[in-house]
This record gives sequence, C-alpha cells and structure tokens, in this order.
Amino acid sequence: MVDKKYMLNSLQMAEFVARGMLRFDELVPNEINQAVMDAIDAGTITSHPAGTPLSECYPEPSPIGQVLRMPEVQGIIQSLVGPDPLFDHHAIHVRKPYEGKAQGMHGDSIIDTRMHFDVQLMYFPHDVPLEMGGTLVVPGSHFRRINEMDIARYQNFSGQVPMVCKAGSLLALHHGIWHCGRQNKTDKMRYMYKIRLNPRVRQYRLWNTDDLEEMTKQPQTIFAGEKRSDVQAILAKQEPWFENGEGRLEIVNRIKMWRFLTGDDNFDVHYWLTRLENMPENRMEMA
Repeated sequence: MVDKKYMLNSLQMAEFVARGMLRFDELVPNEINQAVMDAIDAGTITSHPAGTPLSECYPEPSPIGQVLRMPEVQGIIQSLVGPDPLFDHHAIHVRKPYEGKAQGMHGDSIIDTRMHFDVQLMYFPHDVPLEMGGTLVVPGSHFRRINEMDIARYQNFSGQVPMVCKAGSLLALHHGIWHCGRQNKTDKMRYMYKIRLNPRVRQYRLWNTDDLEEMTKQPQTIFAGEKRSDVQAILAKQEPWFENGEGRLEIVNRIKMWRFLTGDDNFDVHYWLTRLENMPENRMEMA
C-alpha cells in the first residue's frame, strides 16, 4: 500500500464523483517524459493481456512503468480502483502535424450501468497548447450512459474542457466520461498515453478518509451566497451543460455514487434522494 499522504482526500474524491475527472498538472518529471516519448518513437512500449495485474505490467526499465510506479500516481490509482488493479488495455495516441480532422465525441464503453467504475489515466508527456488540440472532456457527463460513438455528431458542449497543459500532466477519468481528441494544428507531433484499469476490490473508502467526517458534516446554517468547500457543495455544483432543472438528476446520481463509495446510506444533498425514497406504506407495515 502507498503512504496515505499520496492518496486522494475526500474533497478530491467528491470532485471525481461530481465531474468524473481529476487533473494533476506537471506531475511526472521531465526526464521520464522524454524517456516515454523516446519509447513511443522506438515502438518499444508493449501491451499486456487484459486482466493482467498491473504489478506484472511494464517491468523495469520501462518508462511507462516508471510513471505508473511513482507514489503520486500509485496514490491516485489506489484511491480510485484499489491496490494492484487489473490492466484492461492501453492506447498510444499520436497526432500528426496539421492533422485534417478531429475525433468524434464518444465514450469508451458500450452502455455500462455498473456502480463500480474503471479509471482511465491519460498522460501528456509534453506541453500541449490549445492549437495542438489535446483531449477534450465534458465534465460531469459520466452518468449520461451512451453507447460509444452515439454522440459523435455533436461538436461542442457548454462547459467542455480542453486539456491544455504542461509536460508531465495527468488526467484521471471515469470510464464513462465523454471525450475526444482534437485536431493538431501545429508542426509538431502530439503524444498521449492512455491506460484503463479495472478494480479488483469493492470500491469502498479506498482514499485517505481522515477528513471524511469533517467534510461531510451538514452545516447548521447556510446563508444566501455563502461559498462552501465541502462534499455537499461539490456534489451540488452544476455543470454549464446541465439542462434547466435536470441538474437534479445528475446530482441524485452523484449522491448514489457517494453513498456507494462511503457506505453512508443516509447521505444526501438538499433532501433530493431521501425524498425519492419516501415510502409511507413501508412505515405502516413496520408499525
């Protein structure tokens, strides 16, 4: 197990539940970034059979193994899918200079209704300016179940986030999030490495939960316009693309996920899920 100082905290975990993504800028050192790009150019990064424990993949001196074995990266992985998850697949995305088209918006799964989730790590070994395209992500879309390329005809979404970043940055994504690769409009090659990992354990309080009680405490009074930084506030925050009134559906899905991850079946935001669970006939039977 990795030291808990490298694990996600409860606010970061709530952010992942709410948005389906976490971003870590300039996490990987430049010498490893360069080694990864050299390995991509040389074609020496080999895949592994699906279902192989991650600990058996990328033995030394693999630069990808160096990335994945960094304690900071291990902390992210273990917080989301547990220790030594299963390798699902990887992909080495190389975009040529002045590429003529972008990838269609999509999800990487067929329709998948599991509460358990896989995590996809996207690693950017060099600077990615806006004109280089990069990966485009629609935060909060992971609960909108789609079948792979169902949404490929759509080009832009309110609140979409282009991955403009410095070398060594990392994205951790819920497997269901909507995303695509954008056009590379520069004279340089663009590299991105992606790996998908499957949990081998029940995804129950895998992160550093030292702050969980404090961050989920219901405030006694909420004032108009008050800015809060706690789990409730994070899970209640709406994305720009939410339809008028339908943000509640996404928030209910977040509440369900938070209950699943924490085991706290009484957790709620604005009473929205508790209201749906109100079954007076059950109370009559119990009486």
